[in-house]
Amino acid sequence: MEPQVQYSVADSVATVVIRHPRKRNAMTAAMWRALPPLLAQAAGDPAVRALVLTGEGGTFCAGADISTLRGSPEEAQGLAVRAEEALAAFPKPTVAAIRGHCVGGGAQLAAACDLRFAEKGALFGVTPAKLGIVYPASSTRRLVSLVGPATAKYLLFSGELIDTTRALRTGLVDEVLPKGELGKRVAEFTRILVSRSQLTQAAAKEFADGRTDRDAHWAGQARASGDTAEGVAAFLERRQPRFGWSVPTSG
Repeated sequence: MEPQVQYSVADSVATVVIRHPRKRNAMTAAMWRALPPLLAQAAGDPAVRALVLTGEGGTFCAGADISTLRGSPEEAQGLAVRAEEALAAFPKPTVAAIRGHCVGGGAQLAAACDLRFAEKGALFGVTPAKLGIVYPASSTRRLVSLVGPATAKYLLFSGELIDTTRALRTGLVDEVLPKGELGKRVAEFTRILVSRSQLTQAAAKEFADGRTDRDAHWAGQARASGDTAEGVAAFLERRQPRFGWSVPTSG
């Protein structure tokens, strides 16, 4: 099977699967290029309320396919950064479901997701120092925001892999699941996500990511949406809320 990034939607959740099993799901140039359009498709689909990024089989992503660095390392890195930034800017909740190796470009993609759930035994590494690559500034800042300066320097300086225990302790992952339980937990959690207010999620995502110029925008959206009234009514009536606000397809 040719390396590819596979996309599907079920139960209001888009799933993006990294598929390159011969090279532990390493990302080729074509795969990096394919990711932003898939994300744009999911962002513009009102039926999609959350997105899961995962790898085929027992590996999340072992990084960039090193053969793609032989021609123009700068171009290859640019493709990776554009994919990472498209994922970070995705306006709905994103969850990385991680098994096995999550290294290099795979760690970039996982860090760009809102949340990271990992199966016990997964390994994490940020490895540009093994290749003499200057890690992108935006990727470095994102890593620091997750794990703090000291752990970011440890990962970047050494290229060493860390296990799920350390990843959880440092904030690189949010939950660690026993072997065989990751898929069940991600499905359970995404069901929770799609039942919640997209208005709350979208505003919280922007604020948590550092936007400081959108307070009035989100206050206006809240007034116009009716989601708060619906949430209060549902609580008092002891029923599930039916939130009506959805992420705009543009703007």
